[in-house]
Amino acid sequence: MKLIIGLGNPGEEYKKTRHNAGFLAVDKLVLSIKYQVLNAQSKFNAEISQGMINNEKVILIKPQTFMNESGKAVKAITDYYKIQTEDIIVIHDDLDIPLGEYKISKNKNSGGHKGVQSIIDHLGTKDFTRIRIGIGVQDLSCKIPTEKFVLEKFSKDEMEIIEKVINEICGEIVKLFLLK
Repeated sequence: MKLIIGLGNPGEEYKKTRHNAGFLAVDKLVLSIKYQVLNAQSKFNAEISQGMINNEKVILIKPQTFMNESGKAVKAITDYYKIQTEDIIVIHDDLDIPLGEYKISKNKNSGGHKGVQSIIDHLGTKDFTRIRIGIGVQDLSCKIPTEKFVLEKFSKDEMEIIEKVINEICGEIVKLFLLK
């Protein structure tokens, strides 16, 4: 069994913000792989969907805690389903990667991402896969504080770029399952 976690903040005001790139990716996975609809489950404080990829059971979640507390929902789900950390994929935004790019890494520090750090703290390990979606500023003269920048909505042009990247990531996730 695998667990795929999309990080973001709950609530209508955060939809399509840069910090919710992980939520956008999970939403796309739910649609593209024909999972059951995401359902809110209060015992986990997360929206959860289950399905199969290449005969492997997969649980998709969007924690409904705020980003900095994502580890609470992840820990509750991993304990309940007895999921090993090496079977976890976390998808999240990354300010240090240019918009339109992504990186896959494993067993790395949080890089300052508070949602990832929360997961590391609650699981007691960093031994999981991360798919980091670039949201980096292309105009380096732009001096918006980080906290404000990540909570801004994507522009129409940026959204087109993010949707393309998320489609590529969905393909990468399927490849990850094929390689096992």
